[in-house]
Amino acid sequence: MRTEFSPQALADLDAIALYIARDDPDTALAWADKLVDRAERAARAPRGGRIVPEWGDPDIREVFLKAYRIIYRIEATRILVLTVFEGHHRLRLQPPQR
Repeated sequence: MRTEFSPQALADLDAIALYIARDDPDTALAWADKLVDRAERAARAPRGGRIVPEWGDPDIREVFLKAYRIIYRIEATRILVLTVFEGHHRLRLQPPQR
């Protein structure tokens, strides 16, 4: 299964990298790469991620990398990463429409 990133997820990754880059630009790039890699590994066993408790949809799952949540939707031929954020932030109440 392939991995694709929604516009929101790409914006999230950029925001995370920019935030970290204020202190350490090299670390920022490494973290962004690690987050992308974690999402791509999720595509190998997409149902292995936890169902997002706030949404309860069995096709919307999440995996973690330290404090970051990577939320994705399982589709027929891909996983679509919906959002990536630091786990202490709140998740909006409604999942994005298909």
